[in-house]
Amino acid sequence: MNYWLVKSEPDAYSWQEQIHNHIEPWTGVRNHQAKKNLQSMRNGDLAFFYHSNVGKEIVGIVKIVKEAYPDPTDPEHKWVCVDVETVCPVPNPVTLKQIKTDPTLQDIGLIKQSRLSVMSITSEHWAILCRLGQVPTKYQQNKEN
Repeated sequence: MNYWLVKSEPDAYSWQEQIHNHIEPWTGVRNHQAKKNLQSMRNGDLAFFYHSNVGKEIVGIVKIVKEAYPDPTDPEHKWVCVDVETVCPVPNPVTLKQIKTDPTLQDIGLIKQSRLSVMSITSEHWAILCRLGQVPTKYQQNKEN
């Protein structure tokens, strides 16, 4: 299993909307590195749902349930999306400020590539972020859920 972080501006698409929809295509990504990351996602991978711009915090976890396919919002058919399913909220949302001040997270993509909307997360960083967010133990492990 691989781990990811996907960003959304809450006024464009929020965690509450993800909860309501339960399964939703992650569309609108228009960056080549983010596209490569979407193409690398596999069914069962987990991703943090991060509110960017407003809030700047990890608020939930989603699971990849459909691998990369053509993004229906792209009339030129150059971009891809994946389908994500709601897994659970992060009980104690992890803020960007917390991440920036934690010495164990200094090389995380959220800091090093702050404009990237879809990024990989190492299993070590996943575990740290889950602990900070008080995520249930079953989602902290590097195994199928």
